[in-house]
Amino acid sequence: MTDWLTVKRGEAPLLLSLPHTGTDIPDEFQPGLVSLWRARRDADWWIDRLYDFAEGLGATIVHTAISRTVIDVNRDPSGVSLYPGQATTELCPTATFDGEPLYQQGREPSAEEIARRKALFHTPYHAALKAQIARLRETHPAIVLYDCHSIRSVIPRLFEGELPQFNIGTNLGVSCDPALQEAVEAITATSGFSSVSNGRFKGGFITRSLGNPAAGVHAVQMELAGRGYVREPKEAPTPENWPTPYEAAYAAPLREHLEAILAACLAFAEGRATR
Repeated sequence: MTDWLTVKRGEAPLLLSLPHTGTDIPDEFQPGLVSLWRARRDADWWIDRLYDFAEGLGATIVHTAISRTVIDVNRDPSGVSLYPGQATTELCPTATFDGEPLYQQGREPSAEEIARRKALFHTPYHAALKAQIARLRETHPAIVLYDCHSIRSVIPRLFEGELPQFNIGTNLGVSCDPALQEAVEAITATSGFSSVSNGRFKGGFITRSLGNPAAGVHAVQMELAGRGYVREPKEAPTPENWPTPYEAAYAAPLREHLEAILAACLAFAEGRATR
């Protein structure tokens, strides 16, 4: 546990990763940014509060407080795009999801600075995930790594139209057993919310690099469209209207299904132990 990396250890075969809820941008990383609001705008707002029930399930939770603008711990550290040919953001983003510059011209992070940020934040975050996977696998034949995300519902640069409210990513079925994906899909299909599997979001670097069903590690990314749990403004985001406050009552209907999803993840992992 550090001032930016928190690991809450549980004993159940369930590990939650929260890589994009952080909004901390230490002073040394602020020079050159167009604005701090813009640099924080694409955070996965309130996801830590939405999933705060997970600790009561015995889940292990790994969380970074560092903003994805400093470095995105869900990107390939080599810089290779996870979605070739599609718009996305980099390891150290230089533009928002909407394509607006994050830095004043000529003040983007250099190759040396990116390498430094990798060593400071990306490598330790993944080391923490791997350490918890190893710890949990010592006592469980199988575990579920559940990667928690959200995004605004409408971002034309990244996808057409309105994003489904539940976006399940399993790297086209590679990162987990089909039975786990089917269990999650069964809940979203009857939730009353829209859903899709391996659509625009198929799982980021965390899901793709750590999901290994043959080794007992089943990884699922859940990307939520923001309107499912917060009152998203219809207008373009501004400092006055975004982020909107977290309202527990508004989030409750979707959260109920998230509780069912994590229960299904636990049931899947515990069921593997009886085989």
